[in-house]
Amino acid sequence: MNKCLRITPRDNVAVALEPLSAGETVEGLTLRTDVPAGHKVALADIPAGQPVIKYGFPIGSAKEDIPAGSHVHVHNLKTRLSGELSYTYQPTHPALEPLPERTFPGYPRRDGRVGIRNELCILPTVGCVNDVARALEQEAQELVGGGVERVAAFRHPYGCSQMGEDQENTRRILANLATHPNVGGVLVLGLGCENSGVKILREYMGDFDESRVRFLVCQDVEDELAEGMRLLGELADRMRDEQRVPCPASKLVVGLKCGGSDGFSGITANPTIGGFSDLLTARGGTTILTEVPEMFGAETILMARAENEEVFRKTVSLINDFKHYFEEHHQTIYENPSPGNKAGGISTLEDKALGCTQKSGFGPVRDVLRYGEQVKTPGLNLLSAPGNDLVAATALAAAGAQMVLFSTGRGTPFACPVPTVKIASNTPLAKKKRNWIDFDAGRLLSQGMSLKDLAAELEELVLAVAGGQEVCSEEHGFHDLAIFKNGVTL
Repeated sequence: MNKCLRITPRDNVAVALEPLSAGETVEGLTLRTDVPAGHKVALADIPAGQPVIKYGFPIGSAKEDIPAGSHVHVHNLKTRLSGELSYTYQPTHPALEPLPERTFPGYPRRDGRVGIRNELCILPTVGCVNDVARALEQEAQELVGGGVERVAAFRHPYGCSQMGEDQENTRRILANLATHPNVGGVLVLGLGCENSGVKILREYMGDFDESRVRFLVCQDVEDELAEGMRLLGELADRMRDEQRVPCPASKLVVGLKCGGSDGFSGITANPTIGGFSDLLTARGGTTILTEVPEMFGAETILMARAENEEVFRKTVSLINDFKHYFEEHHQTIYENPSPGNKAGGISTLEDKALGCTQKSGFGPVRDVLRYGEQVKTPGLNLLSAPGNDLVAATALAAAGAQMVLFSTGRGTPFACPVPTVKIASNTPLAKKKRNWIDFDAGRLLSQGMSLKDLAAELEELVLAVAGGQEVCSEEHGFHDLAIFKNGVTL
């Protein structure tokens, strides 16, 4: 097995595939320093101020002269990014050859979408009733069975004392989750005096299937727990006999997210997800890429893949609007990567972004979505949301994703409102955290598997999960949501 990997012929650094020691000979070079696994080693002398190349693109500039055989990281490498940029549409016109349709057993909904779960949910409109929602969730476990696959309450701290865009965000996200195709029945649980209450939320839900929704205002009833259980029982009775039927894979919408990345994420897990994205979109399905701040430094690659000039302009706005968000709060735009990323070998935001965007594959960008907007165009979509794992994954679910593929090099147990498939970038993580990890993309290196075979295997897992196979976080009963907050709290 090779000890390091040069990703493209243009690169002047390679990634250590195992811990390397000073004095070892690698790629014909004698190492001057120790290099941890996942970190970079200089393949040639890099003068101060010159670009460091990885993935075939600059990931920063040398802070000082870097001799060949040296460890390249935050101590001698800095970002080249600063401020907002001007962009020109220079399309590459990517295209994917259509692939035959595939099917999975799912739940067709009245609006034409398909659920991959049939869950009975409790959705508070305001944080004041979170404990009521929790109590109902616990008592309603007796309703699980038959077509009722799970009972889950999705608690959050918002719904009142919010203003402007924050209040709109809460209303859009909650309305989208209440009408999500994975939800077979939902109890919308309000208090009665909040500014995003049941009546308002009902308006945001649009033309929904009323047979699948019940509303309860706690201040209007004597015993909210008894009334809540009565309404949940009605919904469960409605769901009880529902069964899965064959559905086309073109109905799948899959969110793409990474977190706790390491130096292998952009080599193994994210390209594997990208390969899957190309397979699904070639079958007529939909994928959604988000975490906009982690596109900074690689955004021009996505812009060049915009299907047309309108999509290009929307992508430019996506990037610049998020930069404005940082500036308005007097924060550094490029305050990234995280301590865990750095420990894993990621040195700059360009390094992180070029690895992150591997999840998008090679197909055209078909549309760009605002935060809280639902997907409407098949193919690869970009979604405005921050890098925070739970906020971004919730945004993907609210946009219509029935599941989220989540790559990680460090590991995390979290789960969002939809099945969250954890994909390890390295085999040691997959072996250590079998209770977290659903798929080992590290086999690209540890077993020499091909990217094509891994992407095909991931597609099989996605179809199995869509058909009802539980992921690790579901087996543990994990679920949560987080809504993006930007402004003033009253």
